[in-house]
Order: sequence, then structure tokens, then C-alpha cells
Amino acid sequence: MAKSGSLSINSENIFPIIKKWLYSDHDIFYRELISNGCDAITKLKKLELIGEFEKPEDMEYKIQVTVNPNDKSIVFEDNGLGMTEDEVEEYINQIAFSGAQAFMEKYKDKANEDQIIGHFGLGFYSAFMVADKVTIDTLSYQADAKAVHWESEGGTSFEMTDCDKETIGTKITLYLNEDSTEFSNEYRAREVIEKYCSFMPVPIFLDNAADGPQYETIEKDELTDKDTIVETIVEEAKTEEKENEDGTKEVVEVSPAKEKYKIIKRPVALNEVSPLWNKHPNECTEEEYKDFYRKVFMDYREPLFWIHLNMDYPFNLKGILYFPKINLEYESLEGTIKLYNNQVFIADNIKEVIPEFLMLLKGVIDCPDLPLNVSRSALQNDGFVKKISDYITKKVADKLSGMCKTDRENYEKYWDDINPFIKFGCIKDEKFQEKMKDYIIFKNLEGKYLTLPECLEKNKEKHPDKVFYVTDEKEQSQYINMFKKEGMDAVILPHSIDSPFINQLEQKNENLKFLRIDTDVTDIFKEETAEEDKEKAKADAETLSAAVKKALNNDKLEVKTEKLKDTTVASMITISEESRRMQEMMRMYSMGGGMDPSMFGGNGETLVLNSNHPLVQYVLENKEGETVDKICQQLYDLAKLSHGSLTPERMTGFITRSNEIMMVLAENGKKDAE
Repeated sequence: MAKSGSLSINSENIFPIIKKWLYSDHDIFYRELISNGCDAITKLKKLELIGEFEKPEDMEYKIQVTVNPNDKSIVFEDNGLGMTEDEVEEYINQIAFSGAQAFMEKYKDKANEDQIIGHFGLGFYSAFMVADKVTIDTLSYQADAKAVHWESEGGTSFEMTDCDKETIGTKITLYLNEDSTEFSNEYRAREVIEKYCSFMPVPIFLDNAADGPQYETIEKDELTDKDTIVETIVEEAKTEEKENEDGTKEVVEVSPAKEKYKIIKRPVALNEVSPLWNKHPNECTEEEYKDFYRKVFMDYREPLFWIHLNMDYPFNLKGILYFPKINLEYESLEGTIKLYNNQVFIADNIKEVIPEFLMLLKGVIDCPDLPLNVSRSALQNDGFVKKISDYITKKVADKLSGMCKTDRENYEKYWDDINPFIKFGCIKDEKFQEKMKDYIIFKNLEGKYLTLPECLEKNKEKHPDKVFYVTDEKEQSQYINMFKKEGMDAVILPHSIDSPFINQLEQKNENLKFLRIDTDVTDIFKEETAEEDKEKAKADAETLSAAVKKALNNDKLEVKTEKLKDTTVASMITISEESRRMQEMMRMYSMGGGMDPSMFGGNGETLVLNSNHPLVQYVLENKEGETVDKICQQLYDLAKLSHGSLTPERMTGFITRSNEIMMVLAENGKKDAE
């Protein structure tokens, strides 16, 4: 049967081949060759199911990968249906003719297409990304079939002969090029197989030929017919001397003699053939969900909750999406969604399939209807893929809205962790926003959770159509205390996603306005000024403004004087909502040219002085002098500190000035004591 020749390349398939060669990750060949083996075994199982193949009793379907770092080779061996000479000619020598497609055409009425991984035809040739030489030894399951040996160097020519392979299936050997010898390292091989093949539907085993056989010792009752005994180890009985009641001593047996067996180490599959997502949700326990999460995502923290996806029509999709606990102070809002095709790993976070906002979650999605070698450019215009994305969005919205309606206590408990995700989803996805709009809740200053209508209803007498909010409870504590004293409320919105989210809410709700708690001093906090005092109040305000601007050497600073009810507050900073949002947008898009637009003075910042406070009255009465200047500077810096922080230069000045003031107090105290 000896034959040689050039490989026949169908011209219409040249472009997909080029795409295959341009895989950025050369380790992908592991996935492709193991997938081919899984495919061959799945086909044989189908034939067994319909009575066209009878499996021997001692045969167990498996894929064996053997690395040999000494001769820089890798062997992939399966016991699937194998190939005849004609099939090798058709499926290997004619590049890109899909064996899976031909098989499905023949058995389309007898087999379930979703069980067949291989919609590829090019996977085998990924071997030439890493190998100088590739050989195939294969024997078809068909009666009287002859074993075939095929080999090629470089992937452009081949030789094909008979061989002496005795068991059905296919054995592919790769002789690696010098740039790819790392893949014959056992630990590298294990890493790649676990990356791509952790959940393939056929057991995958890995051996290192350079190490020789490995051994383990087992008890007699653990021995099975499949074990190969290398040595029988007889352990003598253990005895000890025991003293009787009459004082005599005797030797008694503590444990009897027993046999142990040294056997060739039992192979352990690297993959889990029945992943949790393939089970019905009713069959899965809470601990199984948590164990699966820990194993797949290596996260020691327990997930908050999860959604089990299970759909058969109009497309086949299964998966589990986890809502992780996020430490917002140290972590970015980015999760991992692993996409599988019939338990074969494709990639992480494919945005065409997974809605962008779901990337904040962690999870697995298995969709056999997607091609194994996903082309993202092709997926972008695929209406079928859009349906998958819409379905996932709907299931997530249903889960969250259902929890809010039927398990409000847990929904509120999880809210601090899940609300950035929900808000991001509302901004990014109109359908998700429409489903979730009635289930957005806000935590108020008392720690209670309210919907937007409830917030507006609660405060309609004091500030109708307005919702005040806090972004930092520590920095804005002065304003929070003022609100609480006046019986006013605000909501806590500490995340960066909140700014674009409230913009969206304002656009969708006419007349609604969100205002940060330090935006302005509302009339509720002020004492009413008598009509006859208004002229004097205006003059005093001008005097104070001039004194502060002179002391700070800043004519652009806006200064207001108000008569506040709270006499403990001397000064405070307010920033207009529009200016502050503009500043945030500039920072977000790096439009500030390296400058902080909220720097000293300007940009919507206003220094508010309380004319009811003694320090402000002192400035008003004395107007000029070194002490007045220091007090004005101190009033400004204290306002800035209560609002946030000072620049390094102003902080240095504030500390120096504070020390000077304390020294004056100390001197005065010393004089009083004398």
C-alpha cells in the first residue's frame, strides 16, 4: 500500500488554513488533537448505540497523552473509530475536509449532532505549528480494516504505508521543532491540558515516557483485577509485652501479619468528564456549586450566589454564572466567563457571545452550537449569537428581579456587592435596564434600602424631585451630620459607576435631579434674615469675601456668607453638581492635561462661611492683620479637609499654622497661670 505524494489543498479553504496557522497561542494544538480524539470516541459510541459496533468488555474509552522530553516528542492516542486508508486519504491528505461533517451526513437520522465536537477539519494541522514531523498510526473499527501509517515533514508532502497497529483508534506522534520543545515537558503539558481540556467528555491521561513506570503501595482489600502487581510486601505481625494482673508478663499480638502490594501506579484522569453544568439544577447541591467555583476560579472566597443556565431550545446552552464577592478597594471590576463548546474550552470573555456587563461575573457557558475555532469577526454579525447573548441577559435579570421580589432580605444583603454590576448592566444594555429598573435599591443614611420612588416619596416635602447622595461617608461626614440634624436624608453612592448611572436615571425620569450632599447649602440649613438686616448681611459678605481672598491671595475663589443654624460649623466647601460631574468626566477620559481641575479655587468650588460662628465674626470685626489672615487661611484649609484633602503644599502650611496657633494658646495659658 506504500504511497507518497503532495497534500491536496482545496483552494476555497486556503483562508481558514491561514487563520489556523495564525493562532497567537501555539499551545492550541493540544486542544485540537485531543478534541479530535474525543470526536473519534464520541462517533464510536454513537455507532455502538445504534448497533453498528460492539465494544469489547475490557475496553474503556480514553485518550492517552505521552510526553517524552528526551526525544522531544508527544503522542496522542485514542481508542475511537480510527480511519481506513481511504479515510486517511480523504480527511488528512485533503486539507480542511471535515470528517465530522461527513460522519454527520451519513448518520444524521441516527445521531445527535450536538454530541460531536468536530466542526473543524483543520485541527490536525495545528500540529505543524510546533512539530517538524508528524506521524499517524490508525486502525479503523470496520471489519477486515488494515492499519495505516502516515507521516509528513513540514506538512506539505506525505508518505503512507501499512503498519502493525493491532488496536482500533488513532495514534498521532509529534516530533517537536526546536522552538517548541517546552511542550514535551510534563508540567507544561499538564498546564495546557488543564487549561483547554479540563471538562472534555472522555477521560484524558498523561504519562512521561522519560520517567519510566511509577509505583504505589496499596492494601490487599484495595486490589482490583486491573492492577499490575510488581511486588508482594508481607508485613509481620506487630506485638508488644503486656503485664498481667498477677505481675507476669506476656507478649501479645497488637496487629496481625498482612500483605501489601506494590503496583504500577493507577492512572488518574486530568479532566472531569461530567462537569456540574451538565447536571440538572435540581440535582446539584450548594456545596457542589461552591466546590466547582473554587476549583475553576481558584477563589478562596465563597460566591454570593449563582445562576444555573439550562436551555435546549431554540439552541443548546448550559452553564453556571457566579456573582463573586468583590473587594472594591483592591480589585478591578473584572470577572472571567469561560466559553466552552461541548466541554472543550474556547476562550475567556468573548464579548460577542457574553454581554459586556456580564464580564464582571465569573462563570462557564457551554454552547455546542458555536464553532470550536470561534472567529470573532464572523460572530459580530451572527444573529444566532445575538440570541444567545439576549437569553443570558434575560436569565440574569430574571434571577435578580426574582430575588428582589421573593427574597428581599438576601437581595439587600448582597446589594453592596452586586450593585456595581447591575448598574453597569443598566448602562450597557437597554433590555437589562428595562427589566431591572424597578429593582434598583438605594441605601440611605440610616442603612435602610429604598427604591427610587420610595426615596422621592420620603423627601417630597423638603426637596421634591431631588435625591441627595453621598460618595464618601468619611469625607462628607460634616454634611451628613447637618442633614441628620435637620431630619433630611441622602443615599450612599460610593462607586465610580454611580456617576454615569445617575446620569442615565435623570435622562429617563423627567424633572429628577441627583445632587451630591455637598453641592450647595439649602435653605433648610439657614436662619431666615430679617428684611431690615439684608443690606448689612450683604455688606458683611463683601467684607468677608475680600478678607479671605486677600489672605489666600486668590481673587478667583468664590466666597459666600450664610447664617447657618448649626453654630459649630465655621466654614465648608461646596461644588456645583454640574462642575463636579464635568471634573469627574475629565479625569475619567484624561482630558485634564495632568492637572486636577478641582485644585485650589475655581471650577465650581465655593467657600461658605457661617456668620453665626465666632471665628467668622472675629474676621468680620477685625478685617485686617496677621491674625485675621491666619484665621482665614485656617478656615479655608479646615473646610477643604472636611471636604476631602489638601495639596501637599497647603497641608505643610496648615500644619505650620496650627503649630503657631497652639503656641499662642500655650503662651496665653502660661500668662493666665502666672
